[in-house]
Amino acid sequence: MTIIVSVKINDGVVMAADSAGTMGSGQIYAHANKITNLYQGLPIGTMSTGAGGIGSESVETLLKDLRQRFDGRDPIHPEWRLDPAGYTMEQVAARLRTFLFEEKAAPCSEPTNLQLRLCGYSAGRPLAEVWEVNMTGQDCPPPRRIMEETSFGVMWDGQYEALNRLILGLGFDIGDVLVKHGMPPQEASRLQQELVRDLYATLSVPAMPIQDAIDLARFLVETTIGFVRFAVFLPKSVGGAVEIAAITKHEGFRWVQRKSFYPAGVPQDD
Repeated sequence: MTIIVSVKINDGVVMAADSAGTMGSGQIYAHANKITNLYQGLPIGTMSTGAGGIGSESVETLLKDLRQRFDGRDPIHPEWRLDPAGYTMEQVAARLRTFLFEEKAAPCSEPTNLQLRLCGYSAGRPLAEVWEVNMTGQDCPPPRRIMEETSFGVMWDGQYEALNRLILGLGFDIGDVLVKHGMPPQEASRLQQELVRDLYATLSVPAMPIQDAIDLARFLVETTIGFVRFAVFLPKSVGGAVEIAAITKHEGFRWVQRKSFYPAGVPQDD
């Protein structure tokens, strides 16, 4: 499990994630990298939650392999190179699914549960989009656009409980609890939807400056980390350093807060 957060505003989209990674064996490590720039110099990035790898390859390494195809450094797949002046986020999302699911996960004997959130701008477009690729076992539907250019706000995935309570005003299991206390299932579902409408906490507006969106994304990830740390019955599968990247129209993908494994002054690939 993990926590990933995106905050989409007029000026771009901010991505933030913790660093806890769960391997297929169930082992949890504290230094996973979940945010990746998919083309250095272009405003495209992705975040992952769920499995830390496919087969013997980590998601981080696979996404960097895909980046080499996108920027033309893979001589075996020259047709995958993105045209910086003509690509679309829909095209990037489709190729993300083809590479990770059809080429890597589908042939693997072990089922893969992995969600990818793709954020960024299509070439020449004024506003960002957010797409999702969702693998569940041996199934992976076509990529889905979960925020179009004119949609704005906060979205989160992975460990839902803390932010469901904070933003929606209700815990993840509220429907089951209402049924447990005697409410018919259909009535419980209707009441849950009405309560979310009434209790929803709006934390961002489209005109929010990018720095405030960065601060909000950091706060939401840190809140989830603290909640999971102290919640007695939740698995301790969220934690480690918080990483943050901002994607804007003119600056592209920029790291705001990032772990460093190498001595100061050693260049790192974006």
